[in-house]
Amino acid sequence: MSDSEEEGPPQLSSYALAALQEFYAEQQQHHPDLRGDDKYNIGIIEENWQLSQFWYSPETALRLAEDAVAAAGEGGRIACVSAPSVYQKLRERHRDAVSVCIFEYDRRFAAYGEDFVYYDYKNPVDLPERIATHSFDIVVADPPYLSEECLRKMSETIKLLTRGKILLCTGAVMEEAAAKLLGVKMCKFIPEHTRTLGNEFRCFVNYDSGLDRDLSVQLPVQEGPK
Repeated sequence: MSDSEEEGPPQLSSYALAALQEFYAEQQQHHPDLRGDDKYNIGIIEENWQLSQFWYSPETALRLAEDAVAAAGEGGRIACVSAPSVYQKLRERHRDAVSVCIFEYDRRFAAYGEDFVYYDYKNPVDLPERIATHSFDIVVADPPYLSEECLRKMSETIKLLTRGKILLCTGAVMEEAAAKLLGVKMCKFIPEHTRTLGNEFRCFVNYDSGLDRDLSVQLPVQEGPK
């Protein structure tokens, strides 16, 4: 028997072991294992501030999701463009009652399988062939940055996807640009996030929306599918 065989299997140095553990942790962060009833919980995928990610509160996500379902109609198709909180609430509450796609730059959301569509607003019309133009009853969009350039480019995507209805969530300062680019108007409903933002945030629509009605009626947050 050789000396090398007597020494047993090779051992990693403490430095190599730490590096390996860091690699596995990073892989888990980028490709989370989403299983069970909580896979659609808001916050199950953590915010990445470097990507300008700020999740809606559960109450806001529910309000937006229910309005999107009402606008899309039974069996409708909904596109969530950079609006993962709304996507998660739609899947949590409605599961297979509507068809939903999540358009995201963050590849962690690829954990949602065929619902996921990689999307970079800098290439607004670069979409996979499986996504037919004007194939969504409503588009829910939340541009990651408060700039006219970002809104202008994302508007190209929205117009390409929607059959007509648009629900846009962005800063109040974008009101004029949003009206010009997408023909949407500000709603009475004021969305909230899990964290306090420095800019006033509002919703804009181009259809008869429940977000523009009596705000004293609050929708309850319920667990599990509807």
